[in-house]
Amino acid sequence: MKERRVSPLGKILDVIMQEIPSQLGAILCVDRKNRIIDKEIRLVPEAGAKKLRADIIRDVLENGHPLIISDQSLGISDNILCLPLMDNGKSIGSIYLLRGDLGGIYSNRDIEVLAAFARPVNLILRRSSNVINSSQTIGLNPSCFVGKSQDFLRVLHFIDCVKNNNVPVFISGESGTGKEVVARTIHNSGPRKARKFIAVNCGAIPDHLLESELFGYARGAFTGAVKEKPGLIEEANQGTFFLDEIGDLSPHLQAKLLRVIQERELRRIGENRMRLVDVRFISATNKDIEKEVREGRFREDLYYRLNIVSVVLSPLRKRREDILCLMNYLIEKYCCELRLERVYFSQGALQLMLSYSWPGNVRELQNEIQRCLIFCGEDNLIKEEYLSKKIHKKSKETFVHLYDYFHAKADFEKKFLNEALVRSDYNRTRTAEEIGLSRQGLFKLMKKHGILAGHKNEHV
Repeated sequence: MKERRVSPLGKILDVIMQEIPSQLGAILCVDRKNRIIDKEIRLVPEAGAKKLRADIIRDVLENGHPLIISDQSLGISDNILCLPLMDNGKSIGSIYLLRGDLGGIYSNRDIEVLAAFARPVNLILRRSSNVINSSQTIGLNPSCFVGKSQDFLRVLHFIDCVKNNNVPVFISGESGTGKEVVARTIHNSGPRKARKFIAVNCGAIPDHLLESELFGYARGAFTGAVKEKPGLIEEANQGTFFLDEIGDLSPHLQAKLLRVIQERELRRIGENRMRLVDVRFISATNKDIEKEVREGRFREDLYYRLNIVSVVLSPLRKRREDILCLMNYLIEKYCCELRLERVYFSQGALQLMLSYSWPGNVRELQNEIQRCLIFCGEDNLIKEEYLSKKIHKKSKETFVHLYDYFHAKADFEKKFLNEALVRSDYNRTRTAEEIGLSRQGLFKLMKKHGILAGHKNEHV
């Protein structure tokens, strides 16, 4: 009798199921639309009829982090562990394990063991032409401009509208929301992308130095000016000049900048000669600039010159759908820079990261990811103890369903729908339009969560 040939993936799966006792094991390969294009499955004889949970696999592929489902959640009779397989920031497959009463529920330790097997599985999957082709079509955005929230899509549409124009752009938003990232994206998407993008933080340089930095100076203009030097605005000629925190610019420099914008010319310190410049100006501030104008700290005429088109960037706490996208992008970016294998967040750590308010916005998230990668060392899993104290200090009191992703997701959906219905006075057509669903899609979600439309006092 001819011996059955076992594939390399099959051999790895056999070892995985020995290390992590399970009744069903599967390694799945997916295309860029998360459709299964190949799979390897093992089922122990005494397991009976066991099926893969497509909804769990889909969520793991979309989220990019492992998931444990216990038999205590949503009436599931089997314990499930699913780990995504990542390549160049894109899910290319997953490892799926299921057990009944065989050894109890899965643990973070099981995730760590499974993550150790991810590397050889990834190497095998990359040899598949289908996977290689699909992963190459999805590249990481070099400017860290990623997301999927309505606020993110609004900013994306704004960039698309202004990228090919030459008008000044004004960007408002809290510190760390990505104002310079938006400015760079506008520059890199438009006709000036082959020229320089020059950025200056107006609040970081003393006023007497900032003038010479912006406008340049002639030889002998002041002590120490041993040779002439062009200013940064000149260096940005035919390119883009980004003035960050422009609300900190002194009245004297505001007047000089106004002339450059109006006349498209400047004069270096110590010179009489006027020099023509062709620069697109993008400005940004975290201040209430209209209040600054009303109180006389910012020139009204300069404000109207700079604020021809404007956009406000929402803080991260108001666009929580983007947090996971940014986390996955930053993990890929910093793992590559530090030459680390792909690292995952444990379910507890992931819930804490997604629930934190992020007062420092994207910049704070960047710092936290870098910190976690340093402290987790050679571990493939970022656990709760690796997070900053400010993030996990109240975890026990705050998260009742810490290890139940689906329960947390259902709670969010229910709250989101109720708030949308209240805003529209329970008009289902208007609610569906507002949140981007069809009427049928809205009815389906309302039924799922037991929400009674039209009964204002009965919603949960």
